[in-house]
Amino acid sequence: MPCNEPGARTRPAFRRSVAALAAVIALTGCAGQAATDSGSSNDRYVEGDGSTTAFAPEDRTPAPAVEGETIGGDPVSLDDYEGDVVVVNFWASWCAPCRAETPVLEEVYGEYKDAGLEFLGVNIKDNRTSAEAFERNQEVTYPSLYDQAGEVPQAFRDTVPPQAIPSTLVIDREGRIAARVIGATNYRDLTGLVEPVLDEGAREDAGSA
Repeated sequence: MPCNEPGARTRPAFRRSVAALAAVIALTGCAGQAATDSGSSNDRYVEGDGSTTAFAPEDRTPAPAVEGETIGGDPVSLDDYEGDVVVVNFWASWCAPCRAETPVLEEVYGEYKDAGLEFLGVNIKDNRTSAEAFERNQEVTYPSLYDQAGEVPQAFRDTVPPQAIPSTLVIDREGRIAARVIGATNYRDLTGLVEPVLDEGAREDAGSA
């Protein structure tokens, strides 16, 4: 008659419990390290929490000069959008939250472009082939500036942490930063930031009529 040692059946379960505990500790350590080290290098990128901020007109600062070429090789500049409200979105093909929010950006762009809303993506720390594939697969219809070196986020560092990706800015018709989102955005939050800025121009037109 076979003899089972006491605890023989419990050892595998015990080993699994120890392994699971070790994994939790390792993940916790990595999360803490990422939170601590994210600002120490421009090559470390962290996902924001999606927090939004709207700036009153009197508190807005001018957007820095931004120019370069699109992923397709065409010249582009923020000055090209003078007089329009512009949504500037920082993204990369390797960023999962960027992929998740792209349909939202496209929806808002399609819904409000006739009201004077423009979109300009900024692709950072990426290779051009991957960026082109991202635009094609995600069916992105607005242009993106190709910024492999990540210089554009540095220019906006007083408003958005350069390591936070994705991030989104709303630029008003006077070229000032009117709102920001640190992290992935959603339809409700983005339209809630865009609509008041679009309405500012409508109110001015009504007042001058």
